[in-house]
Amino acid sequence: MTQDAIRIEGLSKTYDGGHRALRDIDLTVPAGSVFGLLGPNGAGKSTLINILAGLVIKTAGKVRIWGWDQDDNPRQSRASIGVMPQELNLDPFFTPRGALEVQAGLYGVPKSHRRSDEILEMVGLSDKAEAYARTLSGGMRRRLLLAKALVHHPQVLVLDEPTAGVDIELRQMLWENVRKLNRERGMTIILTTHYLEEAEEMCDEIAIINHGDLVARDSTTNLLGQLDAKTMVITPENAPDTLPHADGLTPERRDDGTIALSYRSGRMSAEDVLEAVRAQGIRIRDVRTEQADLQDVFLSLTRSKPAA
Repeated sequence: MTQDAIRIEGLSKTYDGGHRALRDIDLTVPAGSVFGLLGPNGAGKSTLINILAGLVIKTAGKVRIWGWDQDDNPRQSRASIGVMPQELNLDPFFTPRGALEVQAGLYGVPKSHRRSDEILEMVGLSDKAEAYARTLSGGMRRRLLLAKALVHHPQVLVLDEPTAGVDIELRQMLWENVRKLNRERGMTIILTTHYLEEAEEMCDEIAIINHGDLVARDSTTNLLGQLDAKTMVITPENAPDTLPHADGLTPERRDDGTIALSYRSGRMSAEDVLEAVRAQGIRIRDVRTEQADLQDVFLSLTRSKPAA
């Protein structure tokens, strides 16, 4: 098995009119990982995914998918990747089984190697195998999109905003299937999502794109560790008239009666914060700490960089 599922070098894309969607992107996605690709709207994520899928022609750079160079071996590279798009692009007059059979045929999958019924069962559509796609609910259509992305046995699966606008039950089913594909088949998963808590929970590593530039790429743990912002939340015995104050400490009263004390662990210790509380004569009934989450990291990396 190749060490990198995806290897991108110097990837750029400039559209007609001069808009540069991607700028010299260097990125590797380890084989067998669940990899998050994040960024605000218009950052270049969709352009990158469409280049991987062979739907958009890059301006410059090299792309290898499962070891296959996209320029030298376009058929093998495209056969190595399956994409579940964000948009619902289903033929309303095909049944789910028919849609999978056609998709498999387009990829040249021999009939003896097709597993349409197995895939339909996995995504919970066995009982709708012969129903027209136009009669399926929105959630069922999402499941069918996932099924279509799997018909040719890809080593890499790209999920583009898979849970946007879906209910909790479908979201849980989708993530259960993704974990199973990754755990049991070693499939590499690339996920784009605006639900940062999903990326934090699901992804081993994360890349963040902003205005066409790769602004961060690291393990989820290391990205979260980039911020030393912490918050100590105290529950006082009685509501104080004056909040604690100290250089580098930002106090805030919360609606539930607690006091949130934000600080940088590089500048202050937890003991310094408690000392400021005691100096104000505040008696503590309970105390807890809050760590920075992926949303904090995302905002810190994307809010300040202006568009070129």
